[in-house]
This record gives sequence, structure tokens and C-alpha cells, in this order.
Amino acid sequence: MINDAALVAQLQDKRTLDRAFRTLMTQYKERLYWHIRKIVITHEDADDVLQNTFIKVYRNINSFKGNSKLYSWMYRIATNESISLINKRAKTQQLESEDLQQQIITNLQSDVYFEGDEIQLKLQRAIAQLPQKQQLVFNMKYFDHMKYHDISEILETSVGGLKANYHHAVKKIERILTSN
Repeated sequence: MINDAALVAQLQDKRTLDRAFRTLMTQYKERLYWHIRKIVITHEDADDVLQNTFIKVYRNINSFKGNSKLYSWMYRIATNESISLINKRAKTQQLESEDLQQQIITNLQSDVYFEGDEIQLKLQRAIAQLPQKQQLVFNMKYFDHMKYHDISEILETSVGGLKANYHHAVKKIERILTSN
């Protein structure tokens, strides 16, 4: 596994860009896929967003200044692409994004790529009821075990705000799961 500084240098050099980009995809595609999948829920949408994310990374790698970690920068792109897809789809279907999320969760059981049991389905339904920011923070902290500092770089939010969002998300999820 190549370190980020060396990888960025290779990505920003036209002579090594293609090989370095393949390395980048190999190193990050699975992590990014699951991050995206937790936001957009379906496999097909996650694949589409992942592809769009890598296209944006490829096109914009020369504007990466190294002020954050490479994966934080890519996670931010993936998060924004995911949210854009949800908002676009909600607008097309004339729904609020929260209502679209609930609709997607309802269809999750029939998704051939969903391997969860009833408890995981209940958890996904509970997460879908959270405001978008709380969903993001909860998923990154609970499932991805990310540090608040890293989440802060990705979402461009203060650590204190993230801790409050996570706390509220956990309390809401507990309330939802225990009321059913």
C-alpha cells in the first residue's frame, strides 16, 4: 500500500497518472463504496456514485492541495455526490429527500444485494428517519469507526458539532428501536 503523499505526487504527474489512479482505485474503492452505499442504500446507485466520485477525483486531482488527508477529500466528494443523487432523485419524484430515503428502505428487503436480517433492516429504517447530517455522522462513526477529526474534515464541521449530532442520532435511534 503506497502512502498518500507519494500517491498524490504520482497522480499529479502526467507520466504516472494512469498507474497511480489504478492504485488509488484499488486502495479506496471498497471503503468508498460502503460509505456511499450507506447513504444511497441501493447497490446500483452506490456503483453509479462511486464511478462519478472517481471521475471527479481523476479530473480534479491537480487541485488537491494536501490540506486534508486524501481519503477525507475523496470521502467529501463521495458524500456530496451521494447527497446530490438523493436530492436529484427526490426532486424528480417530487418528494422530500427524507421521504425518498424511507421509500428506498422499504424496497431494501427485495434488493438482491441486501444481506441483512430483520434487525439490520430495522436499524436502517431508524437511520433513514434521522436528519441527513445525523445520518452521515452516525454512519461514519458507528459503522466506519472514523475519528471525529476525520469526519470533521470530510463534512467541514466542528468536532463539537459532530459529537452533538452523533449523540442526538444515537438517542433517536434508541428511541425508534425501543418504541417498535
